[in-house]
Amino acid sequence: MSENYVPASKVYTRNGEVVADTIWPEGMQRVAMAVEYNGAEFHGFQTQPGGVNTVQKALETALSTIAAEPVTLVCAGRTDAGVHATAQIVHFDTLAKRPERAWALGTRAHLPPSVAVRWARNVMPQFHARFSALSRTYRYLLSDRESYSSLTHDRVTWFNRRLDVELMREGAACLVGEHDFTSFRASQCQARSPVRKIHHLHIVRRGDLIVLEVQANAFLHHMVRNIVGVLIAVGAGDVAPSWVAEVLAARDRSAGGITARPFGLYLVSVDYPEHFNLPEVAPGPLFLAEPVGGFAAPEN
Repeated sequence: MSENYVPASKVYTRNGEVVADTIWPEGMQRVAMAVEYNGAEFHGFQTQPGGVNTVQKALETALSTIAAEPVTLVCAGRTDAGVHATAQIVHFDTLAKRPERAWALGTRAHLPPSVAVRWARNVMPQFHARFSALSRTYRYLLSDRESYSSLTHDRVTWFNRRLDVELMREGAACLVGEHDFTSFRASQCQARSPVRKIHHLHIVRRGDLIVLEVQANAFLHHMVRNIVGVLIAVGAGDVAPSWVAEVLAARDRSAGGITARPFGLYLVSVDYPEHFNLPEVAPGPLFLAEPVGGFAAPEN
């Protein structure tokens, strides 16, 4: 959402945006949650026709059981099939009155092992999981170990050639800031504008694991995976780091490289204004202790 976005007058709709003149229904409560999930088992986050298995479907089914009424929800950012999250933020409106602990623990009891609720919080009606977000942070986990790892096949993307992290950093530098990211958006992307602002893009090596952390005000469809695809080509020595700037300037998806596989991608943090007073949790995944921005001074 644009930093200059100013909402217009709005009539209440369930889970919708609430502004000063919106009449809030009596007895209605807005609840926010942080959700962690292994996306390998799902066809993405968003509910889809035909009853396919999605994270949203699993959450809404569990929440409806706890609320004893139908519950629908809104998320901070829709993730694709195979993509994971350690701190996806959702919200929903409900007439059911439950303690925050009951929303967290009770919902968890009705979810598959691949989905967990990290916290639940009653929030003011003006909070919106998507529109209130100031930034989102993703981490992409990539391994260039000589042999494929069976233990992380759906959690880390494997590349079969050694990657030069210094070259990847050099190439990535031009992406930081506000740019037209048309060359890094999927053809089916529905965003009205291709302009996004990347706050930071850190790349570090931890043994055979390479971690790319990127924070932006918002992301286009496949934007992170397309950035990683370009940087893999740079790290492998197939192209010079200057090629990244050429791809960016082309404003043409066909000028870029491959779309990296989804399994290494994690939504790890969504930032909101402090007055919403949301709990803070470690971004993870669990085996990465660094906070958001903690890879700024990399160690090789």
